[in-house]
Amino acid sequence: MGKKIVVLGSFVADVAFRAARLPAWGETLMGSGFALGPGGKGSNQAVAAARAGAQVQMISRLGDDAFGRLARETWAADGIDASLVENCDMATGSAVILIDEVRGENAIIVVPGACFTLTAEDVDAAAEAIGAAGVLLAQLELQVKTVERGLRLARAAGVTTILNPAPAQSLSDEMLGLVDFLIPNESEAALLTGRVVETATQAETAARALMERGARNVMVTMGAQGVLVCEAGAEAVVVAAVDAGAVVETTGAGDAFCGGFAAALSEGRTVLEAARFGCATAGISVTRAGTAPSMPRRNEVLALLG
Repeated sequence: MGKKIVVLGSFVADVAFRAARLPAWGETLMGSGFALGPGGKGSNQAVAAARAGAQVQMISRLGDDAFGRLARETWAADGIDASLVENCDMATGSAVILIDEVRGENAIIVVPGACFTLTAEDVDAAAEAIGAAGVLLAQLELQVKTVERGLRLARAAGVTTILNPAPAQSLSDEMLGLVDFLIPNESEAALLTGRVVETATQAETAARALMERGARNVMVTMGAQGVLVCEAGAEAVVVAAVDAGAVVETTGAGDAFCGGFAAALSEGRTVLEAARFGCATAGISVTRAGTAPSMPRRNEVLALLG
């Protein structure tokens, strides 16, 4: 087990609907399946990291409701420390996930709910825990100023910072300058840079642009193409995706990568080794339904990597 990972992020309940294709606006389709389960990018990444063998502590906020209890049960099952997670009067958030069961693709709408009430001042109260961590892992399903405060505290304490800029939105150069590893997917990289990102070459161009704005290292996840790794002072490298079997759905694949990468990095693996570990984690996750429930255990990832 490596140094502790603190995850500053969201929990929402995933409400997933499966159908042969995604509906058009104004259209009603008969679906083939429905599931309710734990989700939220922060929680998903925390579960992925914990199952990968990391010591994980969560910073978030929940409602005092059934979805909030689902969050705590989920974290307890994987040994995630939720001692810094408080309840509030707002309901726990939810996400509707529409899954194209033929292509395994999805469309998602997130309403963050209670976790969006977490403030920068709340993060200040967790400064000791952040400073004692090896890695701070964050996303953008919280208020941006809340995430920025966490990154700033971690940077001041010499803690490695990882930001998954999802859902995609504009970020200041100042905030990017607090990030050691920025991990967008293709669409997020495109939004952040105003460039088309569909190929590895285009991903590298976008990554270099983000590094010029302050991010120390950028890793663009590209689904079946793998991940484009741009480290400061080094040539870009594409780490291939890891095939673990037939794709069931891609929901949560990015979260699986981020959690697996953070776990591997926290135990002292090189960036490229950690990226391959993240790819294997994501490769297994897409062979299963769900988000947090699809995250693999450490032994499964190691077996796939050989």
